[in-house]
Amino acid sequence: MRPSPHRRLAPLLAAVLTATVALLAGPATTASAATMFSDDFTDGDTAGWSRSGGNWGVVTDGSPALRQSDAGSANARLFAGSTGWTDYTVQARVKPLGLGPGGHVGLLARASGATRYYRLALLPGDRVQLQAVNGSAVTVLASATRTVTTGVWYTLAVEVTGGTVRGSVDGVPVGQATSPLVAAGRIGLQTVSSSATFDDVLVRDGGIAPTTPPAPTHTPPPSPTPSVTPPPTTPPVTPPPTTEPPGAVVLVVATDGDDTNPGTTARPLRTIQRAHDLAEPGTTIAVRGGTYAPTSTIRILKDGTADHPITLMNYPGEKVVIDGENMPYTPGAVGSSIPRADRGALHVEGDWWRFVGLEIIRGPYGIFGVDTDNGSYERLVTRDNYESGLHLQGASGGNRIVDLDSYGNRDPRKNGESADGLAIKEGSGSGNVVRGARLWRNSDDGFDAWLFLSPILIEDSVAYDNGYNYWNLPDYAGDGNGFKHGGGNDPRPAVDHVTRNSMAWGNSAGGFIDNGNPGTLLFERNTAWRNGKAGFDVSRSTSRLSRNLAVGNSPDVSPGSSTGTDNSWNLGGTWPLASTDPSTITGPRAADGSIPTSAFLRPASGVDVGARL
Repeated sequence: MRPSPHRRLAPLLAAVLTATVALLAGPATTASAATMFSDDFTDGDTAGWSRSGGNWGVVTDGSPALRQSDAGSANARLFAGSTGWTDYTVQARVKPLGLGPGGHVGLLARASGATRYYRLALLPGDRVQLQAVNGSAVTVLASATRTVTTGVWYTLAVEVTGGTVRGSVDGVPVGQATSPLVAAGRIGLQTVSSSATFDDVLVRDGGIAPTTPPAPTHTPPPSPTPSVTPPPTTPPVTPPPTTEPPGAVVLVVATDGDDTNPGTTARPLRTIQRAHDLAEPGTTIAVRGGTYAPTSTIRILKDGTADHPITLMNYPGEKVVIDGENMPYTPGAVGSSIPRADRGALHVEGDWWRFVGLEIIRGPYGIFGVDTDNGSYERLVTRDNYESGLHLQGASGGNRIVDLDSYGNRDPRKNGESADGLAIKEGSGSGNVVRGARLWRNSDDGFDAWLFLSPILIEDSVAYDNGYNYWNLPDYAGDGNGFKHGGGNDPRPAVDHVTRNSMAWGNSAGGFIDNGNPGTLLFERNTAWRNGKAGFDVSRSTSRLSRNLAVGNSPDVSPGSSTGTDNSWNLGGTWPLASTDPSTITGPRAADGSIPTSAFLRPASGVDVGARL
């Protein structure tokens, strides 16, 4: 076994805490669960795997991934691990590309041989089955109706513990059963009369592993020339979850509810704050559609646990808007400060929370988190707030921000110099991850890591059109960088942030900048286009850059003592682009929330340089 040396997922999951596990049936993973195996295929090969049928190879699908491309193969399998493995959870991201009649795409557990194993299978006709396979005999242990669409990523997980087998898709249980078929065995990937792409395979010695959701999307101006038009209207909202809110306890909130009610669907609560006050570890707060306009900050002060996080989410299929306009400091007076307890329409100090599918607008900050660990911020919109859209600071680690849309945020009290789309700054904490964020038309920067002392991972994200005075603020002072990687008062702290497969375009200042951070930052496969200043300004760090693309910036790169290989400026020549139309990336997301494939800002020559979104 030789898992990829460039493991994206396993180290992150060791730090990013398993906020979704408590929502699944049966025992949950604890924070101490050990990683037994992982492979994200960034090493470009399938070493450590054994093949049986099919045409398997590593391809680029946003990032390196494994593809079985022979849709006519009657039974294509790839195995890894040990036949002695007993109790574990295997998880992988799976994208069906073609599902033939009678075919399927599956994830295997406890494979004691080539035809004896447990299988979680995506089938035609919008079906998912958990199966026990023994040669030609297939026993369906559990099944569920679930939309299965080709070209869409799904996260499959199978847990085998003793004689119990459980399966889930995107964190939603398919079911569980007791089966004596096989007590130990390897993991596997499989297609039958189908083709598919697989990525981020993870095996842990515990319960169901956390899901890893997808990525974001809007339309910028054609160049970094500032505009005085108002911020854009709300983009298409990420599709809400399509299943009933999971969890042992559900509290329902509705605009016509009453806080003296018990919080049932028939007798809902009126306010999110009351639901918070009643919640215990493992509770899901499901908010019915409508606009909620509290007159004071919603304070999230309780803690969930690793096994039982607390979830605040939109009720399935319904749009929820939290409007902070009636709260204090919306906006604050010029030159004033906001008391810490009043920062944010949602003010978060609790640990082990999930926030899913909410739109937060016009607050004194959208979401403000301080000294908060292990939060999961999923498919949120934070727009038109009077400070940063989502801001974490203090001792805050293990937080996961996935598919955030944050735009139109500004701060009249500071003439625009402070409101970012996403800020993780003035603090420390390991394991913070940003994936699939779209950050645009904010008065200061898209992303800001000012004075944050621990490395942050950013992947598959975009920042554009930041730093222009759309609000006619007097004495405007917005910085206008796409991704700002640190900074502070001299001597500035050295922090080794990592940014991969991300894009910055049309910002008034730099695309990707170290901001005086003297650390060894890592920039891999990013693209900077038509930013007002340097595409990559790493002149005051010892950064390492590889396979990045910079076109039309002023200048494209300011390298200083940083080093790089296979970047567009190392390779030389001109770099015409296949497309300068961002409408796919900035338009509606795919059904799973990911960015549809686009040729935007890819080299017209086909050279494998720059981001792939």
